[in-house]
Formats: sequence, structure tokens, C-alpha cells
Amino acid sequence: MPTSRRKQHKRRISSPVRRKRPGLFVRLLRRLPGWSWWLGGFLLVAAYIWFFYYIFVGPFGFRWRALYGDVNYPEGYEIHGIDISHHQGEIDWDELRDNGMIDKYPIRFVMIKATEGASLIDENFHDNFEQAREHGFTRGAYHFYSVRSSAKDQAEHFISEVKLENGDLPPVLDVEKKPNTQTDQEFKESILLWLQLVEHQYGVKPIIYTYYKFKMRYLSDPVFDQYPYWIAHYYVDKVEYQGNWKFWQHTDVGRLPGIKGDVDFNIYNGSYYDLRKLTIGAREQIGEEAYQDN
Repeated sequence: MPTSRRKQHKRRISSPVRRKRPGLFVRLLRRLPGWSWWLGGFLLVAAYIWFFYYIFVGPFGFRWRALYGDVNYPEGYEIHGIDISHHQGEIDWDELRDNGMIDKYPIRFVMIKATEGASLIDENFHDNFEQAREHGFTRGAYHFYSVRSSAKDQAEHFISEVKLENGDLPPVLDVEKKPNTQTDQEFKESILLWLQLVEHQYGVKPIIYTYYKFKMRYLSDPVFDQYPYWIAHYYVDKVEYQGNWKFWQHTDVGRLPGIKGDVDFNIYNGSYYDLRKLTIGAREQIGEEAYQDN
């Protein structure tokens, strides 16, 4: 064998086999102490428990069950309605009026998102608000409370955009979060300020919308009992709140002709006559004596 070939052969034989170096992530894992694996396992279990609570137990647990179950219709109520925003897209109001039924009952009222925070306006509000009245529904408008703006600015924004008329339901404050920068007392005072400013403008007490646990945690002060209460509590046979309430939002996965996708279903705790008594200018419409007698 020629000398040059022997050298190449020896070189091939004597060259060590290079092993692939583990990646950075693997090397970091190998350096972790034993207790960190126990901590990781604990956090994984905690995350699972939180996920289970959020999906099945917490105030929004209904969202998972609703994907596979039927809409729940509370028994004993005849006055039904919906609440809508731009999420429902363009609504076929003729179809909704002519064929929209909830548990074999006609739709009597429609709550419509108007504003949010100190500057946002729901892009479909003005059209929805006009169409609801033209198609014979008792309509209402709600404001979604923001944790990033003052109560005063939000009240003024709602007032500037929403022109309520006789026959409309009182304005609604949708409050579901508390600012981290406020104490519980400061938060209550802010909510009360919004309610007072809006009541002064429209001459009626606004409706408070929130979910059951939030009401009990932050709005349980007796000062709020003077306002009509609209509670969100899904997939339960009855409202757990023991106080007085006017509206109950019992599902967010309702389906109706004229609306693409899901829509919230609500019931009113009373008769249709009671619902009309709640509206702005009710005394003038049904008469002072009849209003007081009922």
C-alpha cells in the first residue's frame, strides 16, 4: 500500500467519533436541582386545578359546557329578551321580529351596547338602537365600565352618545371588573358616581348589570339596593342572589333567526306590564293613578 494511502487509512482509524452536544435547553434541565422538579410538578397541578375551576366551576364555567349542551330555559318566566353588540354583526331585524322566539315566547326587549370607557362607541349601536324601536321591541342601552377611565368621564361619554326616549328602558351600567389601583371603598364610590350622574341626566335610576359573584364581592353595599339589578348567572336552575332583581341573563349561547352566531338570552322578573312600568316616561304613558296602583 502506498505511503500516502497508509497515512490516510491510519488517520481514518484513529479519528475519534464526535458525539453531538446536547442543546442548551437540555443542558439547563440537567443542571436543575431536584427540588425544582417537585416545584414544577406542583405548579402543573395548580394550573390544572385553576383550569378546571375556570371552565367548570367559576363564573364563566358555562362556556365549556355550552359547547356540548342545550340552552337552559328558566321555568316560570314569560318575558324574554336579548342583549346585543357589534359581535352579533348585521342583524336581520324583520326576521328577528317575525320568527324570533325564546322558549315559545316572543322577544319583548333588546339591550344594546352603546359605549365603553371614556371614548369607545359600539360600531353598530346607532343602527341597532334605531332598528330595535322601529321593529317594536322595548329597547335599552348599556355602558361597559372600564378600569382605565374615571367614572365621571365614562358617565359623560355615555350621556353624550345615548339619547334615550320615553318608552326606553333605563340606562344600564355593565360592571365586571374592579381597577387594581382602587380600594374596595373607592371602587364603590366610583360606581355610585356614575349611577348618580346618569340618573340626574335621564331622570330614572340606572340598572346595574354584573355577575353574581362580583355583586356579592364588590357591590353588596346596601346603597346599591335602590337600583334595579340585572344578574348574569348561567346554567343554574334559579338565581342564587337573595335580593331583588329585575333581569336575569341565563345563557350566552342562544340562537335566533336573523342573528348569526350566539346571542345572550335574558328574562324579566315580572309581567310585560311591569316591564313597561320600568321604562322612561311610564307615568305619562300609562297614567299616574294606574302606575301607583300597580
